[in-house]
Amino acid sequence: MADLDVIRLRNATFYAYHGAGADEQNLGGKFEVDLEMRCDLSVAAESDSLKKTLDYEKVYGVVQRIVLAKKYHLLEALAGTIAKGLLKEFYNLEVVTVRIRKPHPPVKGVVDFVEVELTQKR
Repeated sequence: MADLDVIRLRNATFYAYHGAGADEQNLGGKFEVDLEMRCDLSVAAESDSLKKTLDYEKVYGVVQRIVLAKKYHLLEALAGTIAKGLLKEFYNLEVVTVRIRKPHPPVKGVVDFVEVELTQKR
């Protein structure tokens, strides 16, 4: 496979109801999502056509729909669903890395955030 180009979406923030604990599922909290999407952008670079690249507004819409659609117990499951959804929706996406952060997770200690990173390939 030739070297792939990258589009990044950083710190998309959502209020949602994910977590293993009942309080997390009922009260909700903030979730931050980063994406690293790898694909060939050479045609888009030459044509200056939105149809030849990943439309990041549509990417954001897919992520938002998935994050808000249902409650997940694990960030790993949410990240996997986002990755699969993006690969299904965007034919030219070859590799996607999803990072999800949960600021100030409910642990017995001081933690800024917990983060899960998951990569899937076509």
